[in-house]
Amino acid sequence: MMRAVVLDAPGPPESLHIRDLQVPAPATGEVLIKVEAFGLNRSELHTRLGLAEGVTFPRVLGIEATGTVAECPGAELAPGTQVMTMMGGMGRTFDGGYAEYVCVPVGQVLPFTSPLRWNVLGAVPEMLQTAYGSLTVGLDMRSGQWLLVRGGTSSVGMAAAILAKQHGLQVIATTRSAGKVADLLAIGVAEVVIDDGPIAGRVRQVVPGGVDIALELVGTPTLRDTLAATRTHGTVCFTGMLSNEWIVRDFYPIDYLPAGVRLTAYSGGASDLPVEVLQRFLDDVAGGRCRVPVARTYRLDDIQQAHRDMEANAVAGKLVVVP
Repeated sequence: MMRAVVLDAPGPPESLHIRDLQVPAPATGEVLIKVEAFGLNRSELHTRLGLAEGVTFPRVLGIEATGTVAECPGAELAPGTQVMTMMGGMGRTFDGGYAEYVCVPVGQVLPFTSPLRWNVLGAVPEMLQTAYGSLTVGLDMRSGQWLLVRGGTSSVGMAAAILAKQHGLQVIATTRSAGKVADLLAIGVAEVVIDDGPIAGRVRQVVPGGVDIALELVGTPTLRDTLAATRTHGTVCFTGMLSNEWIVRDFYPIDYLPAGVRLTAYSGGASDLPVEVLQRFLDDVAGGRCRVPVARTYRLDDIQQAHRDMEANAVAGKLVVVP
């Protein structure tokens, strides 16, 4: 048996219950992972609030997990191998990572080796995949560019800033809280803008022609303003919905989009994060050349409080649970 967090139906944090479940039995083509840590994501908040589509209940939440291989019937991965997994229907169409064990298709498992603590490793999978995919697939970043990160103190926002800085970009990041400015400056952000309304004018005071690329993590309430902060022939990538709003009502492109500004989107999975990129990132963290923005670590018994903190945007960075 194993302990797992089960959601019977959408509701408040108190709807998350810890129960004893049977450890999944992997079939050929699957991997059973002993979960050592898992990160919390807005996707799971959307599921808990009843905003996600295609979810069946009861369900063990969790779109990512980090741990070691317990069983692999097809022998693609040796028992004991350190691995990460994410997306692919985890926590939605099949039980996810909020548990002591999770069973996933072998194709969505990334092996690695690292001496880092499990709570640090547990923060990485979805955060790094989303940030890396947004910057490469969504924005095609180039050294020397100016990047605006709208929603900068989210875990993905902080990871994107760190990666962009490593690739030679200058970063402007936003936060709604003056108390979180220091967190952004500490990871190398060049300029912090307090997001208390339209910010395009303030961004253009820093970069008069507008930023080259922008990562939208707040959602549709700020998207139009983010587009206005971007230069002609620049690109905005819509990736996140921290606001829980992702629909543009009565979208009329000629009126909505500034002339010549491109709008893209990114939503990916494990296959979008190359193993060598993951390993290099972990090596950089272990070597002190980079850091993982872990905000707070919880035990499984504290899952309700963890969700309260996530919903309230109480801290800057990633929330991690160690079962």
